[in-house]
Amino acid sequence: MSFTTAVAGLNAQSEKLNSAGNNIANSQTVGYKSSDVLFSDVFAASRGIGVQVSGVRQNFTQGSIESTGRNLDLAISGEGFYRLERSTGEVGYSRNGEFGITATGDIVNAQGDRLMGYGMDRGVTEDTDDQQAFPFSNVLVGGDPQALNVPVDDIPAKATTEVNALLNLDATTATGEDLNSVELTAAPEGREVNFHFSNNFTAYDSLGNAINVATYFERGAGNQWNVTIVTADQNGATDTRGTFSLSFTESGRLQTNAQGVVTGISGGTGGAEVETVPATGETRVTIAGIPGGVQAELLDIQLKFDGTTQFAADSLQKELNQDGYTSGALAGITVTETGVIQRNFTNGETRAAGQIALASFRNEEGLQPLGNNLWAATNASGLANLGAPGTGRLGQIQAEAVEASNVNLASELVDTIVAQRSYQANSNTISTQDELLQTIINL
Repeated sequence: MSFTTAVAGLNAQSEKLNSAGNNIANSQTVGYKSSDVLFSDVFAASRGIGVQVSGVRQNFTQGSIESTGRNLDLAISGEGFYRLERSTGEVGYSRNGEFGITATGDIVNAQGDRLMGYGMDRGVTEDTDDQQAFPFSNVLVGGDPQALNVPVDDIPAKATTEVNALLNLDATTATGEDLNSVELTAAPEGREVNFHFSNNFTAYDSLGNAINVATYFERGAGNQWNVTIVTADQNGATDTRGTFSLSFTESGRLQTNAQGVVTGISGGTGGAEVETVPATGETRVTIAGIPGGVQAELLDIQLKFDGTTQFAADSLQKELNQDGYTSGALAGITVTETGVIQRNFTNGETRAAGQIALASFRNEEGLQPLGNNLWAATNASGLANLGAPGTGRLGQIQAEAVEASNVNLASELVDTIVAQRSYQANSNTISTQDELLQTIINL
């Protein structure tokens, strides 16, 4: 019986040494999770007859996150697994975030498995422009996971339709005094625009041509400022596009109603069309019929001055936003904390190409190792629960970093020594039993 007990000990410690050796071998494997052998005793007729391996337990604690500076090295800070589509069509799960991109735009790991997540909705666009169709639509979060792909399409130009200028106009400016003037170059020549303050911005036509639009502000009667819009064509010739007025309260704010919508825009001559929205009382000004480049559509730009003030300080432009842009080529991609894959274009615009989906499991230790840093879901692990990074129990994505192996090398080396000594002790048990048998035979 002693032989049986010792052999069981040898087999058990051999498994322990195999596990420790595997952990040591993978101490530098990105995303690797260490494992440990579980032992249990064996009894027969109330008598101990050795030990057996009752299971191998995986340790899914977080590994340290190490910076790499590479944009497609992605570490999961917290719980969750990447969902990957293998070449065979099977699905695997991994913590290894060392990804690259193929010539066709697929995001893959070293084995060619494709990263999965939420793709773009082919039916809903980010804005109302017909040009903004797929592949520039919204990410369909919560849809069926699919292999992520980064389209290489250039982003088309978008005509400017709305501009919001946040200004301060100097309340100490005297009406009719210290005026500046600019001469317009479009025929008939000799026309001038008088002003106290001016600013300008670049608008874009439907083909992406840049158009310079200047606004000239002249202090009028009371707390009113008269605004003249001047544009320049492709040859630099300037011409007026209309005038309108801004009215301020005695506290220096642009006039609004009780609901806070702007009511202080009035007048409107030439191409400047001022209208009042019946439902809210808001006053709007639209500069209509601005010519762009050859074969481009005429521009209609709505000007907004939300937050503009008239305080006793220098006239200045605090902020200006406009919604148009020229066309742009894909310059690179970045990944956000929430797993959104952003395409960066040469015109300064960004558009999403999809969002990484992370998977969590009720029992991570029940996952089946497949090799190549992959696990498969099993009945023991339960079904994968998918979600966007940073939601629920799922961790966030840290770009330009990887999760190192969670192997504690010092601990594994100590375990190796202990297993080795235990293996030797079981061997000595066999030797001792052999000597006892030899003594009996000699009798």
